[in-house]
Amino acid sequence: MAVSTASACVLPRSEDQAVRTFVLMHEETGRQAAPAGAPAGMYGVLVVAVPQAAPGFEQPRIAYLRRPSEVSYYANHVWADSPSRMVMPLVIRSLETTGLWRAVVPMPTGIRGDYQLDLSGLLVQQEFLQQPSRSRVQWRAHLVDVKAQRVLGARNFEALEPAPTEDAYGGVLAADRAMATVLAAMNEWLSSCLQGPGRETC
Repeated sequence: MAVSTASACVLPRSEDQAVRTFVLMHEETGRQAAPAGAPAGMYGVLVVAVPQAAPGFEQPRIAYLRRPSEVSYYANHVWADSPSRMVMPLVIRSLETTGLWRAVVPMPTGIRGDYQLDLSGLLVQQEFLQQPSRSRVQWRAHLVDVKAQRVLGARNFEALEPAPTEDAYGGVLAADRAMATVLAAMNEWLSSCLQGPGRETC
């Protein structure tokens, strides 16, 4: 992948000194994860652990890359909260809309669910490595059968979406689309993990 040279039009810059605050949103994709004809709530209660951020992404600063492996942050553009805290309600809402679960419960909770979903290595970043820039959302998911006390499956999820403008706001819009793609893919994976005798291989 070619790295963009120092053209001013592709580098993030502050238009003024006012701090601008953004939230992650979930754009609906229209994709369905529940198998056709499946009864609502067929897989019981799913407990969702608080997502764990990748190093450098534990804070509300909006991250971007101008070259591989070097993370920088916008000076005057920030998230309303850390990405992991903003992702949690998006994950919960997305899981609830599938119809797979009788209830989706965020941690901390005293409820002992049938399954637990753990997310780790979460990052949200804008990458100026080509034109147009792209926003990346990624994490690793583990699905645990609580009663059997075993991991049913684990998978990495990531999505890259082009930014409509070469600035922080364009990166946020692209991150929203990438988030929707990752959530839809994870729901489909969860559904495949829980169907039939092939669950051990998910």
